[in-house]
Amino acid sequence: MDFETASAKRYSACSLALTIVRNDQIVDEFYSLINPQTDFSWRNTKIHGITEEDVADAPTFPTVWEHVGNFYDRNKLVIAHNAPFDNGVLKSCLDHYDLTQPIYQTLDTVRTSRKFFPEFPNHKLNTVCDQLEIELAHHHNALDDSQACANILLYQEQHFGVEPLKSFVKLYS
Repeated sequence: MDFETASAKRYSACSLALTIVRNDQIVDEFYSLINPQTDFSWRNTKIHGITEEDVADAPTFPTVWEHVGNFYDRNKLVIAHNAPFDNGVLKSCLDHYDLTQPIYQTLDTVRTSRKFFPEFPNHKLNTVCDQLEIELAHHHNALDDSQACANILLYQEQHFGVEPLKSFVKLYS
């Protein structure tokens, strides 16, 4: 999962992407712009390039949630690179729109990358992708970032196995 936000307000999601992995393969993707119904900060726009005009006709978060909410349950693993940020955005959006908080399993590929690759100069998404030769076409495009995150986890599973990854899984509620 990867969110981009319109401002420093955590409920200001302006795009969301999910990359679905089953049986060690990417099998599906979801991407949507989101109208956050709040002002954009120039700092955020500079990072991801999304403007108020881009989302003027986009669905609001509750409409997007109708399409993706079923991916968040106790039996599914939701990963993100810097998961505290993305999980926080999701929680804030759900709170902001008075939607029920799901309980789901989560894993942070920043944490796993720090454990498995302590020699990397840092553990930012683009650095980890460069070091592992994983394609990251447009950093801070939610879909490209979520695909890269999925590929990082798949790489780690292939090289280190499932068991070491299990210790990083947490229940989020």
